[in-house]
Amino acid sequence: MNKKNELPAWDLSDLYKGIKDPQIQKDLAEYKKKAADFAKKYKGKLADMDAKKIYAALTEYEHLDTMSTILGEFAYLNMCTQMKNGEAMVFYQNTAEALTEYAKPLVFFTLEINQLPDKKVKEWLKDEKVGFYKPWFERVLRFKKHELSEEVEEVLLEKSVTSSAAWVRLYEEQSSRLKFTIDGKEYNDAEISKLLQDKDAKVREKAGKELNRVSKENSPLFTFIYNMVIKDKSIEDNKRKYKKPVSERNLSENVSDDVVDALANTVKENYKNISHRFYKLKAKWLGVDKIEYWDRNAPLPFSADLHYSWEEAVKTVLNAYKEFSPELYETALPFFENAWIDVPPRDGKRSGAFAAGTSSVKHPYLLLNFVGKQNDVLTLAHELGHGCHMRLRQKNGDLNETSRMTSEEVASVFGEMITFQSMLRSIKDDKTKLCLIASKVNDMINTAFRQIAFHFFESKAHEERKNGELSEQRLADIWVEVQKDVLGPCVNVDENSAYIWLQVGHFFFLPFYVYAYSFADCLVNSLYQVSQDGSVKDFPKKYLQMLEKTAITDYDKLLKPFGLNPNDPKFWNMGLKLISGYIDELEKLDKKVFGK
Repeated sequence: MNKKNELPAWDLSDLYKGIKDPQIQKDLAEYKKKAADFAKKYKGKLADMDAKKIYAALTEYEHLDTMSTILGEFAYLNMCTQMKNGEAMVFYQNTAEALTEYAKPLVFFTLEINQLPDKKVKEWLKDEKVGFYKPWFERVLRFKKHELSEEVEEVLLEKSVTSSAAWVRLYEEQSSRLKFTIDGKEYNDAEISKLLQDKDAKVREKAGKELNRVSKENSPLFTFIYNMVIKDKSIEDNKRKYKKPVSERNLSENVSDDVVDALANTVKENYKNISHRFYKLKAKWLGVDKIEYWDRNAPLPFSADLHYSWEEAVKTVLNAYKEFSPELYETALPFFENAWIDVPPRDGKRSGAFAAGTSSVKHPYLLLNFVGKQNDVLTLAHELGHGCHMRLRQKNGDLNETSRMTSEEVASVFGEMITFQSMLRSIKDDKTKLCLIASKVNDMINTAFRQIAFHFFESKAHEERKNGELSEQRLADIWVEVQKDVLGPCVNVDENSAYIWLQVGHFFFLPFYVYAYSFADCLVNSLYQVSQDGSVKDFPKKYLQMLEKTAITDYDKLLKPFGLNPNDPKFWNMGLKLISGYIDELEKLDKKVFGK
């Protein structure tokens, strides 16, 4: 594998040349002036405006949204690779505060639209140009009954930088500073997580216990942060009269509370048949009656210790994308022809991986922490799926593209699936095939099952927080409870993993996001089965057309060309059935390779 300093890093100069770029201050000043001018021009006048005037207002509003997005994303991306750089952190915070302050005059716009008679909006939408923004109008109108007065909305917006956003920043800063020491060597969180995939059980044990030890040591601060995140959310939820803590997220996703409950409960009902059954097999392969928590993602002892160079990983993923669809391949190629990906793990860099869309007029960026594991190849496939998805949707504009997280994960999970299937087809040896399928099932359980366990953790924490602040011990107890449920009797969950909950960043910066992974995994599994049974002609073409419309079309319409109905409870079981089928295959391969 290439040395760290040879791996590609992104170049943010397509946004700004650096934090000292004078264009930043010019753009901030322009944004401030245009936002104020927008309010003077349109506030209190929407009811008397015809389609031509509202279209002009929408294009101006969208331009402001684009300016804000580019400024904000540059500050965030610049920070993500150097979270120990005080200047970068200050720049990010100052930019966020300025954008929040300057956006206050714009608060009236959606509030005033929601105060208009429905017939007025319908009249506007008859115009072809205004009709382009129909998805945006529909999203605005969904929140109508939850909106507060303009004065209160301005206060909430202004205070967000010192409340929710501030707690998230503190969480991310403190997380990036955590240090883990094993045998005298120091690791950051991204590096120690990779050790959990080491073939040596002693290395995994040391890494798992050290991860939990450092988490426990820092749990007083992180527990306080999490309590504040939940309380801050509950205050606003109560003001806006949301039924449950998860309801705001569901409304953003345009799915009902009942649909999410059905998903979560269906997955839970399958814990025993899928998750528990798999870990029983894995315990056998690892030669133990019960595996330790940190061994969940362990490679099998008889698996080849595969190591991918960056070039090999790129070739593997791009070949899979091209095999599925030449158009998808062409969409993916620019990420590697340009400096759009930050690849190596390094000190002070944000852990994990993500894709960031900076606006419809700029290209997306991908962040990885690549060390050459097989899982890193599938992570590249995942994030590249996000990136391609973002590129395919750019023609929808920025206002229409406040996408749903449930659909946001579809292209990424599908990207993983086609890469996995491509790798699987190239394997002839049964033992190697068993190892690859087991690794994929491991990941699918992490995506579809553990994320639902995370959802139950959040639900319990937010519900109990209504009665007062939660202690470190109580959060640890909830974590152990939900992990035991999902992992089953063949995985040991105890005090040596009780504090790992604070490593789940989504709990802090995107409450109730986690179920989106399971939603998308089940959806993708169903889509993939349709792609294989030949029932849909030109599947790749229709799939890419679906991706173009995920943010602007309801699920029932999106999935109709594939004969799928997400409102049918059987839909979720169909997706889970694919995972169950893989475990059936693993059981057969196990007998074939190892006998009894």
